Amino acid sequence: MTQTARPVNLVVVSAGLGVPSSSRLLADRITESVRRELAGGREVRVTVVELRDLAVPIANNLVTGFPAEPLADAIDTVTGADGLIAVTPVFTASYSGLFKSFFDLIEPDALTGKPVLIAATGGTARHSLVLEHALRPLFAYLRALVVPTAVYAASEDWGGSGDPLTDTLPDRIARAGRELATLMASRTAGEPDHAPATADLFA
Repeated sequence: MTQTARPVNLVVVSAGLGVPSSSRLLADRITESVRRELAGGREVRVTVVELRDLAVPIANNLVTGFPAEPLADAIDTVTGADGLIAVTPVFTASYSGLFKSFFDLIEPDALTGKPVLIAATGGTARHSLVLEHALRPLFAYLRALVVPTAVYAASEDWGGSGDPLTDTLPDRIARAGRELATLMASRTAGEPDHAPATADLFA
């Protein structure tokens, strides 16, 4: 008797503050890209964690050391994901304090080997290096497996052609989504506990 494979759990963490926020809009586009890449295989279950809704519990946890139930559930959701999309707005040339505070509450080894796609939004393309000098080191410290392509969306990227010297935003989203889907499919298809090297997957 053929055993049905369990669904793949994709979790999205958005640190946007507005309703809607550009961070959430970018997260939704990336999510759809990943879903398309995984289509035709196993069911993909998407859970979105809006950090805006957890701002007070996060602050209380930093003071008391104890997470309220909604925050504890969010942390369990993130650490139990098969793949993670993490999106933050850029504040003062780095990730937002809310974004950092949330990931400060996650145990250092809880994301070990987990496929993660990092992304950020900002008003100008000059902040795009936040992906490499802030977000990638953060998830490297947490021992996550960050996909090669990070996605940054400046104001001019929305609905435009983007920088003529780089890929357009849709192209970057498509490539990053393909990379995350590849890692997720590999890790959830009975691969060894130690994930294959990123260079081998995307060579």
